[in-house]
Order: sequence, then structure tokens, then C-alpha cells
Amino acid sequence: MYLFIIMFAIFILYIINSMTDAFCSRREIPDEKQARVFRFTNICLTILLTSTYVKLFFT
Repeated sequence: MYLFIIMFAIFILYIINSMTDAFCSRREIPDEKQARVFRFTNICLTILLTSTYVKLFFT
């Protein structure tokens, strides 16, 4: 079960990062701001995935 959740989290992070990359390309966001957008997105997703993991296994 743990392996499935880890693979699912990696898959979700990959998909969201590719969507964020497409968004930055389409909106022509400068490279300096792209790093902030990716950092914000990845931090938020990591928090969401971690809280889901905690809720599934510790409640």
C-alpha cells in the first residue's frame, strides 16, 4: 500500500509540474518568476499529499 501511495504522489507531482510548465510557457512568464511559481506549486502539493497520507493512515 505504501508503494502505491508513493508512486501516486510522484505521478501527481509530475502531472502538475508539466501543467505548470505549460501554463508558464503559454503566459510567457519570465524565468525569474517561473522558479517562484514552481516552488509554490510544489510546496502546496507536498503539503496536500502529506496531509492525505496522514489522514489515510493515522485516523
